Amino acid sequence: MQNIFTWVLICLSFVGFASQKKITPEEYLQLYQDEAIKEMNRSGVPASITMAQGMLESSYGNSELARKAKNHFGIKCHSDWKGKKIFKDDDTKNECFRVYRNVLDSYKDHSDFLTGKSRYAFLFELKITDYKGWAKGLRKAGYATNPKYPQLLIGLIERYHLDELDKKRKIKKVDQKQDLSDNPEEIVIGEQSEIKETENFVKYVVAKPNDSFETISDRLNISVRRLLKYNECEMHPLKAGERVYIKPKRRWAKKKYHEVQNGETLYSIAHQHGVKIKSIVKRNRIGKDLIIQPNQKLKLKGFKIKKKKIK
Repeated sequence: MQNIFTWVLICLSFVGFASQKKITPEEYLQLYQDEAIKEMNRSGVPASITMAQGMLESSYGNSELARKAKNHFGIKCHSDWKGKKIFKDDDTKNECFRVYRNVLDSYKDHSDFLTGKSRYAFLFELKITDYKGWAKGLRKAGYATNPKYPQLLIGLIERYHLDELDKKRKIKKVDQKQDLSDNPEEIVIGEQSEIKETENFVKYVVAKPNDSFETISDRLNISVRRLLKYNECEMHPLKAGERVYIKPKRRWAKKKYHEVQNGETLYSIAHQHGVKIKSIVKRNRIGKDLIIQPNQKLKLKGFKIKKKKIK
């Protein structure tokens, strides 16, 4: 009987030890790299940045916050958080952090957090492969207080070759069945996808008959509030064929200038080129009345796509 009791104690000790085994960086990468790639294709946040932040903020999934709250990105509650909360000391004592049902919810909320806060909008104007720019931009936008935060992220990305994950994006291909001659700037992503992209790389969809912001929100899992923000408008009935942006507009366009036609407004011009209204206003020093005239030439700050030399 005593031998059996001793064996049970040994087994329980082993189980306790095994449950406390720390996750290695390599194991963490294997566990969550697919989720980082999935979120990159959904939100536009580079997978390398997501993985590096997850590794750093959660200590490879071993931190108390990661284990107890499934919070892998150190995201605090903020006023808009309606879920469960946990309190722990950080920059100040007893700070509020978000609690998730599982780690995948934490990854999804990380993407939504970056795309939903205006202070991070400028990051989405960087190339998805510019991990150094993203790392520095996160610190600049206030994601972390550590002045060495960019170097820590870059170090992880280069040590574990996380930038390779950024190359695993959805392949863009033109649907050969669709005639693009009337609108050559549009590129269909995938044969079955409704998502299109302007020449300055802003994703949008074309409203179908009976579509509304609510139906597009449900279909693409993007909040109505965010759709209205991306499209710089208030709620209104959508017309069939109307363009609805599902990502933030840019500060620049493919064309350098736009000549104003009769009936055009700043909104319609900005919408046509996928450019933010405030960028056009600032670039052309338009007054507070925002009046434009037919035949007026507006600067859009064009860019050139560099073609790779064939060796």
